[in-house]
Amino acid sequence: MSVISYEDMPDIAVEFLNYMLTIKGKSIKTVQEYYYDLRTFFRYIKLTTRPGFKDADFDTIDVRDITLDDIKKIDLADLYSFMSFISRFRGNSAVTRARKVACLRSFYKYLFTKVKLIDYNPAAELDSPKVVHRLPKYLNVDESIQLLESVEGKNQERDYAILVLFLNCGLRLSELVGINLSNIRGDTLTVIGKGNKERTIYLNQACLDAINAYLRVRPVEGVKDKNALFLSERKQRISPKTVQYLVKKYLGAAGLDTQKYSTHKLRHTAATLMYKHGHVDIRALQAILGHESIATTEIYTHIDDDQLRRAVESNPLSSYSGRLKQRGKTSKAGPQD
Repeated sequence: MSVISYEDMPDIAVEFLNYMLTIKGKSIKTVQEYYYDLRTFFRYIKLTTRPGFKDADFDTIDVRDITLDDIKKIDLADLYSFMSFISRFRGNSAVTRARKVACLRSFYKYLFTKVKLIDYNPAAELDSPKVVHRLPKYLNVDESIQLLESVEGKNQERDYAILVLFLNCGLRLSELVGINLSNIRGDTLTVIGKGNKERTIYLNQACLDAINAYLRVRPVEGVKDKNALFLSERKQRISPKTVQYLVKKYLGAAGLDTQKYSTHKLRHTAATLMYKHGHVDIRALQAILGHESIATTEIYTHIDDDQLRRAVESNPLSSYSGRLKQRGKTSKAGPQD
């Protein structure tokens, strides 16, 4: 794993990012997001504390000269002021602001407890904004079949196998493009998920059939990454952007909303279909998806109106109305006012 080296950041920030990547085991994507968050925070520090930056283009402010003294001067009120700034002037959503809070907490905790460069941690009391968790969007069974049947063209075996794995295994995009031939043994697939954690996924018959059909036509000569399962036209490991493009292409060909659905929505689809139709235990679903927290898995266990209706109707008392019938007879026979 390569060490991060961002030349436009102060040394203390680069050291923190490397710590998060190599010691804490955060994914490259997460560390990249932390890099952007810290850079925005440092730019805000210069904007509000250094003379001459009031009218500067925020997105071009150089932060390499941010010092430990600059960081030490920040208190809790400054952090809340920063959160207000990114909400009002940068248009950051609650989810994005919550990630920035997580980044700042980790950064100041690192400075305070690990390298002991500060005597006060203002981020320890920084509250995260409330995030409204919306139900994930997903394809139903018929729409999933529509998507699979839309696959055609030169790379149809490869593209079909990609969609089948997304819809059956609930893989993340990074996990799918990272699959090596050596990761597949019989009916098991080993993937590297968030935090470089390895997990095993069992392949059903649809997955095995799709992979085998693709392997029969997968290029062998001139391949740059011989161990990569999915190859691009250039015979190298397929890129995330290429996968995103082909998923959008087939969604459109299937008559599905390309603005509403994406590669990640196919992960939602797999999880939801397993839960709704396969009656998969939530703990098993957590293991399949590679979630660290069961709370994350629970967003996939949403229930539709028909299930709610059937649940109420399944109550053994749902058809009992004897007392009402008896009262009706009594009122008819009883005295009238």
